[in-house]
Amino acid sequence: MNVIPSETPVSDSLEIYGWSDRWSALFDAVGSDDPARYPGRVVRADRGSVLAVTRHGIERARLSASLRKRWASSLDMPATGDWLSMNRPIGHESALIDAILPRASAFTRGDPGDSSEGQVLAANVDVVFVVHPIEGDPNLRRIERELALAWESGATPVVVLTKADLSADPEAARSAVEQVALGVDVVLTSAVSDGGAETVRAYARTGVTVALIGPSGAGKSTLVNALLGELRQATREVRLGDGKGRHTTVTRELILVPGGGVLMDTPGLRAVAVHDLASGLDAAFPDIAELALLCRFRDCTHKDEPGCGVVAAIEAQALSAERLASYHKLQREAVVAAMKTDARLRAEEVRKWKIIHKSVRGHDKRTGFKGA
Repeated sequence: MNVIPSETPVSDSLEIYGWSDRWSALFDAVGSDDPARYPGRVVRADRGSVLAVTRHGIERARLSASLRKRWASSLDMPATGDWLSMNRPIGHESALIDAILPRASAFTRGDPGDSSEGQVLAANVDVVFVVHPIEGDPNLRRIERELALAWESGATPVVVLTKADLSADPEAARSAVEQVALGVDVVLTSAVSDGGAETVRAYARTGVTVALIGPSGAGKSTLVNALLGELRQATREVRLGDGKGRHTTVTRELILVPGGGVLMDTPGLRAVAVHDLASGLDAAFPDIAELALLCRFRDCTHKDEPGCGVVAAIEAQALSAERLASYHKLQREAVVAAMKTDARLRAEEVRKWKIIHKSVRGHDKRTGFKGA
């Protein structure tokens, strides 16, 4: 059997990677009666193949022809963290993936380019660490964005503030973040004093998969080293010219955490593009969602409608205008992303603008206005 050696010790049991009765039932449900089938979990996804941990060790696996035919989009490709149904036909050097088990969660981002398809960064994650440095003022708008994406994934977000030793007032920074990370744990950490590392480790208990997201230079690799108790990930200083970080981690992979849990490190995200925020937006902005219940109109856009509970809260200084602007920005991005893949929404948007232009032309004819 073609088993790939790994620096990470591999147990003969999948339970340490999160295998449970739930996954066992799903495995039985998606497969056939072929006794050669066996489960595995993607520890690293490469182009055209994956490395999957199985009860035999870590194996190279490729997609079966039947699975390729069932592809609907790039979202259906196996991602790090996916649970698989695999088999090894006689004469094949690599195992074949015949099914991807239904995901419990999927952290998805929109393509930063022009493609309308999204990209699954991490699958079956239980806890998402939203990692941000606070040597300066915390970027509240980016934190709001990543919280919305984390909630949308189906995982539970935890904000981890790094470089507290470089902050002039770390408690003030935490307080500011807590004002936008409503209902979310916010943890302060410092690589110098190892402060907060034990608190973060407590989330990575046996059977739990955690993932890290955040901008380059946020200290994710340093945090990974602290969690694992070893120099697993290389770290680099931020650039002196612009203060921005460099990409250190270049792959997404599962790493066993000593004492329990599985950790997934991800490359720094230079541009987090929205893909879908059907429920994540309200979860990340529960204050606005609650205020919206006071609006006179159910379809209120919280801009200039009369009787808007959200605008009233801003006027009463119970809600910041910056937070509402951030909400509107993410909402617009989500609509644009949806329109790229939803012909119905595109047609509706075209119809709406035709009505607006027709109305404007009619108004110009009545008033005699000819434009510039």
